[in-house]
Amino acid sequence: MDEVKIVVAHSERATLRVGDVFLKVDTDQVRIDAEVEAMAAVPVPTPEILWRKPPVLAIAAVPGATLGRLGEPSTASPAAWASAGAAIRTLHDAPLPVRVGRAGRGLDELRAELDGECELLVAKGLLPADLVTRNRQVAEAALRPWTPAFTHGDLQIAHVFVDGDSDEVTGIIDWSEAGRGDALYDLATFTLGHEEHLDEVLVGYGADVDLDVIHAWWSLRSLLGVRWLLEHGFDAFAPGCEVDVLKSRM
Repeated sequence: MDEVKIVVAHSERATLRVGDVFLKVDTDQVRIDAEVEAMAAVPVPTPEILWRKPPVLAIAAVPGATLGRLGEPSTASPAAWASAGAAIRTLHDAPLPVRVGRAGRGLDELRAELDGECELLVAKGLLPADLVTRNRQVAEAALRPWTPAFTHGDLQIAHVFVDGDSDEVTGIIDWSEAGRGDALYDLATFTLGHEEHLDEVLVGYGADVDLDVIHAWWSLRSLLGVRWLLEHGFDAFAPGCEVDVLKSRM
C-alpha cells in the first residue's frame, strides 16, 4: 500500500500525496473552481486532473523536479531557470481570464492591507519598527497601475517542475490563486529568496522589467506573509526566508 504523505496542511486547506496522486482538500470551492479553470486554459504544462469530488481534487504528479525551495540553495542550472522564465512569459501572454487573481487586487485594498499588517507586525513585536518602515517604503513602488496579464498568483519555485536532462518545464502546479493580475508579482514571487537567479529568469522571460517593482513585491509579499506564516506553523525567520528577504532591503 502506498504511504500517505502530508505535503502541506493548515486551517485553510491540506494536500496529501498517495503514490503518484495528490489529493487537495479545500472547503473553499471558489479556489478549487479557479484552479480547475486555470489549468484548462493556460498554455503551459499543468497536472492532469484525475477526478473531483468536493471538497477533494485529485491530480496526477508531474514529472521532473522543482527548481528548489525557499530557504534552500537551488541546484538547478541557469538553463532551467531561463526555461522557467520562458514558461512564465508564455503564461503572461495568454488570453486574459475572467477571474481576478491574487496578483490582481486593487491598489487601495492592497495598500490598506499592507499598512494594517505593518502596524500589527510592530505592535505585536514580531519585527523591529525600522525593518518594517524601510520595507514599507520599498514596497510602495509595487503600488502603481499595471497592465493585466494571466497570472499564476502563487508562483513559488516549489510549484515549477523541470526535466533534469533537458531543463524544460514539465509542469506548473497549484493554480488556486490564478487570474488577471500584475505580471511582475509572479516574477517576484518566483525569485523571492533567490535574487541571484533573477537575471537567468529574465533571459528566458525575454522582456524588459522594472527591477524596482520586483524588489518592491519582494518586500510587500514578505511583509504580508510573516504573521500568517507564523500563525500557521511555518518559520518565516528560517535562513533565506521572508525575514531575511526583508533584512536584505536594509
